[in-house]
Amino acid sequence: MTNNLYAGAYNPHVISAGSPTAILAIVPALLGFEPGHSFVVIGTEQPRGRVHVTLRFDLPDPCDPVLAAEMAGDAVGVLSAQRITTAVAVGYGSDEAVSAVVSALREDAPRAQITLTEVLRVEGKRYWSYLCGEPACSPAEGTPFDIAGHPAARSMAIAGRQVLASRDELRATLAAADGDAAEAMRRALSRAQEQIAECVARVTRAGHRIAGRRLTATLGRLIVAEAIGRYRAGKTIGTELAAWLTVVLCEGRVRDDAWARMLPEHRDAHRRLWTDLTRLARPGYVAAPASLLAFVAWQSGDGALANLALDRALADNPRYSMARLLRQALDSGAPPFLARLPMTPEEVAASYDAIDTEDAGDTGGEDAAQTVPAGEARRM
Repeated sequence: MTNNLYAGAYNPHVISAGSPTAILAIVPALLGFEPGHSFVVIGTEQPRGRVHVTLRFDLPDPCDPVLAAEMAGDAVGVLSAQRITTAVAVGYGSDEAVSAVVSALREDAPRAQITLTEVLRVEGKRYWSYLCGEPACSPAEGTPFDIAGHPAARSMAIAGRQVLASRDELRATLAAADGDAAEAMRRALSRAQEQIAECVARVTRAGHRIAGRRLTATLGRLIVAEAIGRYRAGKTIGTELAAWLTVVLCEGRVRDDAWARMLPEHRDAHRRLWTDLTRLARPGYVAAPASLLAFVAWQSGDGALANLALDRALADNPRYSMARLLRQALDSGAPPFLARLPMTPEEVAASYDAIDTEDAGDTGGEDAAQTVPAGEARRM
């Protein structure tokens, strides 16, 4: 079962959704893909009915009353935690699969003082309403609908809400690069590691006592600033810089420095940067860029992308603390305005400078002990 979340982003826009067809027109844009075999719950804020959070679950297949009840309970729990008192629900699938969840939701919601203003089932190009018992608004054969060209769908498209064909298609946008790109990245990664080792060796031969991670962190902050600057200017980075970036982001202080630079006004550029790096990163180096992508996606109100990025991060390192903290926030239904920067870059640097990295547990890379970096601990 998968739970994807959306809440109003930094630049909300007003769209009228006063009919079942209008609701069905905006759901794909809220999720970022066409829902299939899904159960979607949209929590709205009153009095204006603004979308506050959207939850998507995989429908149990085959139908399982226990899982259906858990799904409804999870949805009501998130809505209650966000103090949401009105919601809309849409199930995409067979009557048997959807009705089991609807039944549990309609039982749980009133207990939590949540009013369901519309509950729909969609199959093919027809919908059925669970709240209307009259043939005029809910005929037995369903009501045909077509959202192509609907004003609500057009408004979402104008606002820049891209809709992919499926969640699998969205997942594919984060898939690891293969072929020539993967081989070029592998070679570049090897060169970056060798160059860092050589830098440390040269400093050591010169009589300077400096930990390799400290030297990497110093270089890393410069590399991070350069990469972010390039993407904000509409450019990209080559394989060599990408390889260096994946290496230095293994240092907690470098990752936190990058995190502290994720200003919301540049979120589109940041999303391109971390998407590119998540795809290029070789195994063992994916967790940091994927977690940064998840943060930017959450910051932008794109919960589907955020959750898929976290899937990639945790597949690469199941104990990666930033990914686990972000997953906790998303699973709780935390809205994008809570996706605040951990610190300023200057505060991140000062926080790490105050730590004796050798004795106080700054592992610089999310090791087996999973020490939480200073910036991360203070953020949450």
